Amino acid sequence: MNFEYPNFHDFQTEINGKKVELFALKCGNLKFFVTNYGARIVGIFVPDKFGKPTDVIVGPNTIKDFLQSKEKFYGAIVGRCCNRIRNAEFNLGNQLYKLSQNKGKHHLHGGDSGFHEQVWKVESYTENQLVLSYFSNHLEEGYPGNLQTKISYSVSDNETLEIKIEAISDQATVVNMTSHPFFNLNGFGTILNHQLWINANCYTVVDEEVTTTGEVVGLEKSPLDFRVIKSIGKDIDSQDQQIQFGKGFDHNFVLNKDSSHSLAAIAKGDLSGIVLEIWTDEKGLQLYTGNWMNGENKLKNGQYDTERTAFCLETQNFPNAINFPHFPNSILQPDDRYMTKTVFQFSVEENS
Repeated sequence: MNFEYPNFHDFQTEINGKKVELFALKCGNLKFFVTNYGARIVGIFVPDKFGKPTDVIVGPNTIKDFLQSKEKFYGAIVGRCCNRIRNAEFNLGNQLYKLSQNKGKHHLHGGDSGFHEQVWKVESYTENQLVLSYFSNHLEEGYPGNLQTKISYSVSDNETLEIKIEAISDQATVVNMTSHPFFNLNGFGTILNHQLWINANCYTVVDEEVTTTGEVVGLEKSPLDFRVIKSIGKDIDSQDQQIQFGKGFDHNFVLNKDSSHSLAAIAKGDLSGIVLEIWTDEKGLQLYTGNWMNGENKLKNGQYDTERTAFCLETQNFPNAINFPHFPNSILQPDDRYMTKTVFQFSVEENS
C-alpha cells in the first residue's frame, strides 16, 4: 500500500524478537496510522477548515522515540485494566491478587509491561481495516487467567474511525480496556482554547493521589461541568479541591446513556475548525488535559510535550471498579466475552 507517513521506515524494526510495522488505513479524507507495538495510534490526518491535512494526534515520531519516552501510553491500547487500581490489589473468588505497582503504591493502566508494551500479532490487514491480537498469560502483571484479546480498527468514508475490542478468559479476571490517543485538534500548541462538551451529569471523585474514592457526585456548580460547551481552559486552574488534586482535569465522567451506543463528547479545535465526536457503549469517559506533561519527551516535528498541549478522552468502565461493588461490573467470567466499541468521527466547522 502507498504509505505517506513521514517516518514510515523508522517503524520497521523488531522488539523482543517480534516484527514491528506501521499500518495505514485510508478512506475518504481520513488517513489513519497505527503500529502493532502497543496497538498504538500514531497519526490521524483530517482536513482542517482550510482543507489542509492536519495530524490531530500528539506523540512520538519514531519507534525509538516511543521506547525512550517517559510517557508510556501515547496512542496505546491500555489493559488489562485502565486507570488506577488502589493499592494495586483486589479480591476475586476469595483470593487476593497483587498487581504491579507502577504509580506510587497503586497500579496504573495495566502495569509496567501492560498491553501498551506488547507487540501485537497482525491477524488481518486491508486498506480499511486492521485486526490485531494479543495473548496475555495467567498472572501477567498479577492478573488471573489466560486472556485472549482482539482489537479491530476500521475507517469509513464519513471520516470515522471505529475501535472494537474483544476478550475472552479461561477464568474470572478483571478487564477494562481503552484506547489512549493524545489529541490536539489544531495539530500543535495549547489545548486551552479548544471547546469541549461532555454528556455527563456526574463524575467519580478522586483523592489527592488521583485515585477513585468510590463517591459519585453531580456536576452542578462544579468546574468539571461540561454539559454546556466551554473552553477547556475556562476552569482548568480552579481552586476547587478536585481540580487541585489533578492539576487540572483528570477525572472519570459518568456518561448519560440514552442507547447502547451514545454520543459521549464533542471537542472542537479553535484554530483548525476540526470537530471530534466520540460515540461509545462504555459507561465512563476519562478526561485528561496533559497536566503532567513537562517537556521531557520528544514528539513530532522536533516539539516536546509541554503542559496542556494535548488532551485525552478515554472511554472506559469506572476506575477501580473491582474494589467498589456499587460501580459497574468489571469482572469477565470464563463463559462470557468482553466487548466494547468506540467511534471517533471527524468533521469541520468552516466558520469557527
